Amino acid sequence: MSLRRVFTSSVGTKLVIGATGLLLFVYLLLHLAGNLMVFAGQETFNHYSHALISNPLIVPIEIVLAVIFLLHIAKTVLNWTKNRAARPVPYEQKSWAGHTSRKSVGSTTMIWSGLITLVFILVHVAQIKYGTWYQIGDPPERDLYRTEIEVFSSPIWVAVYVVCMGLIGLHLRHGISSAFQSARFLSAIRYASAAAFKRLPSHTLQVSYER
Repeated sequence: MSLRRVFTSSVGTKLVIGATGLLLFVYLLLHLAGNLMVFAGQETFNHYSHALISNPLIVPIEIVLAVIFLLHIAKTVLNWTKNRAARPVPYEQKSWAGHTSRKSVGSTTMIWSGLITLVFILVHVAQIKYGTWYQIGDPPERDLYRTEIEVFSSPIWVAVYVVCMGLIGLHLRHGISSAFQSARFLSAIRYASAAAFKRLPSHTLQVSYER
């Protein structure tokens, strides 16, 4: 089986979604850690942001991050459309299966929380990265601290960010769980394959080798 067929299969698609999702989660943690420096004050935060954007590696990293993000979106939408095509007629009545089911609010709203997250990221990048450009100091550097303070001085934007953070948390709760489940499933397949290979009679392996 070719590598392309593996990653376009149902299991392969879920593995790609899980792997890219975990990479984006790691980036989210680093991004949050950096943004917490805003509480250290204007000078510290501006020095941090200036060191970040002036790093020559920032553009290649952003490109790689964008590719991971787009791959995650493409594979997720593909998986969702395939699942919808497999059941063109929706259930007449939806109900929870109880404690034996992994179904949850997070699992049933993944595609929608993901789409809202995509819109939120675009808005966030437009507000902060491409938002109002203030300069401070000599030599001048961007006063990103002032830009962020202006955004979060609005109660409306604070409410929007809080709601979106809650949706992202809901998305991550199910996504991370599914990613590790897919990884465990792949490990189980490898273990079973190795065990089956070891149980083959030695003469069978010898004949196969001679052929």
